[in-house]
Amino acid sequence: MKIFKLSLLFCFFYCLGIQAQIKLPKLISDNIILQRDQDVKIWGWASPSEKITVLFNKKSFKTITSNDGKWELLLPAQSAGTGYEMILKGKNEISIKNIAFGDVWLCSGQSNMTVTMERVKERFPEDIASANYPDIRYFFVQTLTNLNTPKDDYPQGEWKTANPENIYTFGAVAYFFARDIYTKYNVPIGIINSSVGGTPIEAWISESGYKNLPEIQKTITKNKDTSYVNSFNRSPSVGKLKIPVIKDIGSIEHWESLDYKPKDWKNFNIPGYWEDQGIKDLNGVVWFRREFEVPKSWLGKPVKLFMGRIVDADEMYVNGKKIGNITYQYPPRRYEIPADLLKEGKNTFVIRVTNTSGKGGFVPDKNYFMTANGEEIDLKGTWQYKVGEAYQPQNFGGFGRSLVQQNQPTALYNAMISPVLPMKIKGILWYQGESNVGNPEPYDVLMPTLITNWRTLWKDEKLPFLVVQLANFQEVNYTPSESNWARLREAQNQALKLPNTAVTVTTDLGEWNDIHPLNKKDIGKRLALSAQNIAYNDKKVIHSGPTFKSQTIENGKIILTFDNVAESITSKDGEELRWFSIADYDKKFVWAKTKIIEKNQIEIWNEEIKNPKYVRYAWQDNPDGVNFYNSANLPASSFRTDGEILDNNKPWKGKKCGVVLTYDDALNVHLDNVIPVLDSLNLKGTFYITASSDAAANRINDWRKAAVNGHELGNHTLYHPCDASAPGMSWVKPEYDLSKYSLLKIQDEIKMCNTYLKAIDGKTKRTFAFTCGHKKVIEGEFIQTLSNEFIAARSVREEMHNLDEQKLMDIDCYSMVERTGDQMIELVKHAQKSGKLLVLLFHGVGGEHSLNVSKEAHSQLVHYLKENEKDIYIDTMFNVAEHINELKK
Repeated sequence: MKIFKLSLLFCFFYCLGIQAQIKLPKLISDNIILQRDQDVKIWGWASPSEKITVLFNKKSFKTITSNDGKWELLLPAQSAGTGYEMILKGKNEISIKNIAFGDVWLCSGQSNMTVTMERVKERFPEDIASANYPDIRYFFVQTLTNLNTPKDDYPQGEWKTANPENIYTFGAVAYFFARDIYTKYNVPIGIINSSVGGTPIEAWISESGYKNLPEIQKTITKNKDTSYVNSFNRSPSVGKLKIPVIKDIGSIEHWESLDYKPKDWKNFNIPGYWEDQGIKDLNGVVWFRREFEVPKSWLGKPVKLFMGRIVDADEMYVNGKKIGNITYQYPPRRYEIPADLLKEGKNTFVIRVTNTSGKGGFVPDKNYFMTANGEEIDLKGTWQYKVGEAYQPQNFGGFGRSLVQQNQPTALYNAMISPVLPMKIKGILWYQGESNVGNPEPYDVLMPTLITNWRTLWKDEKLPFLVVQLANFQEVNYTPSESNWARLREAQNQALKLPNTAVTVTTDLGEWNDIHPLNKKDIGKRLALSAQNIAYNDKKVIHSGPTFKSQTIENGKIILTFDNVAESITSKDGEELRWFSIADYDKKFVWAKTKIIEKNQIEIWNEEIKNPKYVRYAWQDNPDGVNFYNSANLPASSFRTDGEILDNNKPWKGKKCGVVLTYDDALNVHLDNVIPVLDSLNLKGTFYITASSDAAANRINDWRKAAVNGHELGNHTLYHPCDASAPGMSWVKPEYDLSKYSLLKIQDEIKMCNTYLKAIDGKTKRTFAFTCGHKKVIEGEFIQTLSNEFIAARSVREEMHNLDEQKLMDIDCYSMVERTGDQMIELVKHAQKSGKLLVLLFHGVGGEHSLNVSKEAHSQLVHYLKENEKDIYIDTMFNVAEHINELKK
């Protein structure tokens, strides 16, 4: 027992002694580059109240550790230089060698920022061989996550100098950028690469950055609940662990073996996907084999084998021996066949390919060959294939849920960015966006949020922030169409609204079949141009291609004016500028003809579009072969003039006012006179349907088409009951006298109308309009009893209110009766000046109702709304109500 107690005491004092040692963060280590020309913070940990001395550059600096064991001190600013050493003394002594002062750049994002020089070595062999720059140094942060709190250190990491041995692990974009900056300014360049493949921007923003995004704040709070996080990835309890059963027949029968005798294999052309060659919708394992003869001069020598890219995973066998495997689709397949493996005569190549979703197979337009002695053998062509296993769809019975922590808000900031905060940096390079392409609209807010958040954390509102725009990718679409990739590029351009930012355009540097294009050298060079202009204040450096400034319309043509043209706009290949499209208000885009008319202007037109309104340029996933450049040989970004970037966190989404166009009673004139005009202007209206009316009953397909086109179908009850006891209501039929309705009767009629509308548009939530503005039945007001059915209800009371004053179940509106276009426009102008919501109610537009507005007056109003759309938020009642509700939460 005494021995045991002594052991515990020894352990206690030993551990206490370890904790008392001066400890430095992993970033402060040999070969570090510290930011020049700024006071430099040195920090670390030791025992409480421990005296710390730092000896640097023949001077001594002292501090005392705080009660929590932390300490820090500031060194005076130093000019660029190398070869410094720092000694730290406390209860122990630490020496940091080969310190340099220069410029430190933080590189962050997803996989395109992590792509290493090793991945691009075949493309840039000379750059690999010449990579001998001891003053370019690189610190790579391993993938780490934390859902709870920001961390202050990394578990591991080291600074590496650029030399032919280390260079393979350097991020390619970061290295090419650093080399250009180093060559230009001859100061040490430090790169901290904190990036993770396949991650969204949300994971990189700190919790404080989300103060105006309440929904994401809820997610962050939920993720801090350990029981909630632990509820994921649970499996049903089992008595015994089962050994996985191999179902792949190829593995069971060893189809890779030289002893195997092939039977019933079919032809397959490599490269290509098996779904395109007779294997439909297969997720599973497919084997490929082929025999090759090699020159005798190759025997006894290592042979390099290139098998392009394979979706998803592969195992490569030569003459029955496995020479390598890769477990996911993105890396290039580059294997080496050992010197003793090839033989004279026929050699058998076998590839086992596993795919779990989408098209499996061999990516086209990649390198498929083997080489030795300067000779090549083409591996493309006819192989044989056989299916080893077809995966069956899995039903996990509610288990197997997944919470991918690296994709959660703040998770990567907490673990991978926070530890860098004490370091002063020159600027930030950001290369991310692919993981947000599926839902690009939030990026409008998230991109500036990230920039502002990091600048706040580094306490530098002008910290240079340089963004790499998404490259061209995927198949080329030769007709104008919508594009999430183009939409996210547009969102990335939101960075340019903030000072000291730049966006590097790369729509000419991508590859249609590879989300990781290999030309990282030109991306690095373009980033370096932006840094020279913004971070190094060399304003003579042209760092941007042409950027859209304005458009004018003259004689059926649109004149576009651009900034950043250097000496002039140019066509890189001398051909007519490609990928411009043009449309009227209906936004049905067609390709346009183009002509450069001034050094900064382009004229575009299409004879079929008599009244052009909008232009799009390179609005595609892959605008292959873009040729719109400036004279500095930099390409223009994709853009459009028909888009709106809305701020969902501000009243009326950042515009001056809100306007809702509502039309009551499901009239024929709405379908014939109103909807065609709204569609031509790409405006949306809300149509309140009284289900018993003739147009409602007889034109269901027309209403369904209106709903498909974005118009709202609202509930106006089955029979339009109104209070017959009110003044001027003698026309109301006794059977539809709302004042005689029971609560149950009005509820039933409203719910029946909802059922009718759901059969048309498929929606379960909508808005309601009080018939005649009347709200009471025998028992009193009825709408609150139906609050689960509706998001909002429209009354009839001619008032406007700002967003805070809005009552969603009692929204006011103005009834339009025999008003001129000018009179209605005056109401809109009043809303614009006051910042309020204007809801307009129309019955007849061009007839069919005693309460009428002329077609001409209505057309004048909606054209005014369209022409002033940049200042007016125009939407359906449902969407406006959702907007109000979100901001009021």
